[in-house]
Amino acid sequence: MGLQKLTSQEQTDALAALKDWSLVDGREAIKRTLVFKDFNAAFGFMTRVALYADKADHHPEWFNVYNRVEITLATHDVQGLSIRDIALAKFINEIYVQ
Repeated sequence: MGLQKLTSQEQTDALAALKDWSLVDGREAIKRTLVFKDFNAAFGFMTRVALYADKADHHPEWFNVYNRVEITLATHDVQGLSIRDIALAKFINEIYVQ
């Protein structure tokens, strides 16, 4: 059996363990906004996430303006949240340094 969408309870449990992530209104996805010292720090962070995401074959939706990076995670294959989103969110939390 392939990748599966998280149940409502699994989503609630996972979100409770993910600092600073929240559900996206009207969509089964999670989001977080991160602020860095400057553009270089934000871009360096995005590069680290991109390398991890590519190896995991799971890519974020994101938006960057200067020192701010807005990230949305969802698994298009299951049309909602999966364990891949939670793993990527955990990685992002681990490497984010304010």
